[in-house]
Formats: sequence, structure tokens, C-alpha cells
Amino acid sequence: MRILVVEDDAVLRDVMLRSLRDAGHRVDEARTVAEADHFWRVQPFDAVLLDLNLPADAQAGAATASGLTALRAARARGDRTPVLVLTARDRTEERIAGLDAGADDYLGKPFELAEVEARLRALVRRTQGTQDISAVGLLALDRKARRFALGAAPLDLPAREFEVLWELMTPPGRVVSKRTLSEKLSSFDENLGDNALEAFISRLRKKLAGSGATIRTLRGLGYLLEPEPGAVPPP
Repeated sequence: MRILVVEDDAVLRDVMLRSLRDAGHRVDEARTVAEADHFWRVQPFDAVLLDLNLPADAQAGAATASGLTALRAARARGDRTPVLVLTARDRTEERIAGLDAGADDYLGKPFELAEVEARLRALVRRTQGTQDISAVGLLALDRKARRFALGAAPLDLPAREFEVLWELMTPPGRVVSKRTLSEKLSSFDENLGDNALEAFISRLRKKLAGSGATIRTLRGLGYLLEPEPGAVPPP
């Protein structure tokens, strides 16, 4: 998943970034309401972890603002990215305010990182209509374990190929545009071009040969992971 972490506490932010990246997620960070609003506008994310008590901007001595400002702006422009609010504010009225502003879930500090990841999986599963395990032919993805398999054998993939196949499997059977894949897999400092993306797709097709799953190119639309025509379904 590509996740935006919005948190001004340096220690907590670094711990969350390390944990999420170690779990294989692509993570961007914002420290102020202004940064969160900017990143959220220019980059699609699978989920946002949002603190409430934030500086308004990066200026020294900047006034404190609410992360709900960025959340309300996102919802007003039709952005439905799942949002998990992380905050020390634990009063009922503040939880209600967050949910009314468009948050999907709410977790009070302190919290366990394992619970953060579990809630993220649940939010994305609910939003994208996915299950913990998806399968096409002999190809299976276990999202909780972050593992691919072909039948009983693990399918080990380089990081970028893993991310491409993950997107195509979330969920399988939908068309994913080149632009969406590029935006999800690029960083703010490095853009994933069409040639690189096509190379990843080509390698994945070779690795999926005979699996009953195939990646089809729909010209002008993108890529589709689907059962291979004529493939016999697994028992």
C-alpha cells in the first residue's frame, strides 16, 4: 500500500515510518496541515494516518491547527481515501468531530503499531472490496502476510514487481491505468516511467506463465489481471 503519515511528533513519526516500511509499504510523510493538504492533492494514497494536533505550516512558531482541516478539504473535493485518525485526544466529542469530518476510523494514543497495521488493512479491504486472500488461477496473494504464491510454492519477486502485482490484485479483475500504477509506485523524488513499467509487466508475464493467471494490456486503458483463457481452474 501507499500510505501518507501526517504526524508532527518526530519520534512517533519515525517509529511509524520504519514499521510501515519494514512491512513493505511505500510511505510518505507530512508534518503540518499545509504539507498534508499538498501531498494529499498531488499523490493518490491507499490510506492516510492523520494526527489532529498539527502546526498550520512549517514556519517557526506557527499556530497550531487541526488535521481535520486537511481531511475536510479532501472530502470536499470528493477524495474518498480511507483515513485513520491517530491522536491523543480521546474525548467522545472529539471522536465524533473526526468521524463527522470524514474519518473512517479513530485510534487514541498510545497505540500498538500492530493494531495500526491491522486497522489499515481493514479500512483498505472495506474500501477496495478486497479480502485478505485473493486468487487468480494458481496465483494467490495473502495480504496479511504480504506473500504471493503459485500453488503451494512461494513466488518471490523484486520489490517493484511485487508492488505492480499487488496493485493488479487489489482487487483482481479491474483495469489499472498506467498513470495509477506510476503514481502509486513513484516517489516525490523519482518518477516511474512507462518504459520501466512495461519492463516490470513483461517480467511478471513470464513468471506467471502456466499459472492460469495472465496480465492483459487494454490499449489506452491500462492493465488487467484475469484468468488465462482456457485455463483449468484449480481444484
